[in-house]
Amino acid sequence: MAIGYINGKYVDLNTCVIPIDERGHQFGDGVYEVIRVYDGTPFMLKEHIERLVNSAHAIKLPITCDKKEYEQLIHEAIEKSALSNCDVYLQITRGIAPRNHLFPNTPVSTTMTVKPSKEIDSSLREKGANVMFHADERWAKCYIKSLNLLPNILAKQTAHENGYYEAILYRDEYVTEGTSSNVFIVKDGKIYTTPLTENILPGITRMAVKNIAEAFHIPFVEKRMTKDEVKGADEVFMTSTTAEVLPITSIEEHIIGTGKPGSLTTKFYREFQRMTGKEF
Repeated sequence: MAIGYINGKYVDLNTCVIPIDERGHQFGDGVYEVIRVYDGTPFMLKEHIERLVNSAHAIKLPITCDKKEYEQLIHEAIEKSALSNCDVYLQITRGIAPRNHLFPNTPVSTTMTVKPSKEIDSSLREKGANVMFHADERWAKCYIKSLNLLPNILAKQTAHENGYYEAILYRDEYVTEGTSSNVFIVKDGKIYTTPLTENILPGITRMAVKNIAEAFHIPFVEKRMTKDEVKGADEVFMTSTTAEVLPITSIEEHIIGTGKPGSLTTKFYREFQRMTGKEF
């Protein structure tokens, strides 16, 4: 069953638990992770926790738990939920204090939910996603997995309202990433993706794709890509914890490659499935 957690207590998801004077609620003053669980095993958990801790340090969030404690907490929550395939959402904020821009001297607040995973529609994987370009209007430190997601939400909503699955963001004609995904292109047998800078999130599934490429000796190139380069690719795909590896077959009215998921995209998805223990 789906469950919730706050500061040491497990609660029903419909229980009111967040006070008005909570800095995550008031300022978005916190960080989070989403971890996919396959057959009871959280995928790349150490990497997720490493990113969580890095994000916390980047916003000067004084966490007291070590990485092992977070791992143990997540395993405990999964066991209590009795869910085999689920998504764990872990959030840490600067805690509960009267509204003031300056940091309070209060303990951090930790909340978590465990809910059944929502699978991507199989027809979307078979046909590929149709996406659009959207100006990247986010702040300059997107490598932090911050709670402040309003620009992402607005771009994603714009895409949805115009009939697209996702928005690919760009700055000065160079693609950064999706609103909730990393973006890759395939050109002449090579994989290209935006380099890791403060402008993009270091995706965990992105890391998995890089590992797959290295294992199969497929060139993995990190370089800035223009919108035209993306449109001219042989294949395009996106990655995220919940979407896994998802083909993109058109961008607005432009067809990518043959208009069908490409062979390398399919190969990476199959290998990712093997990494997670799912049967393909």
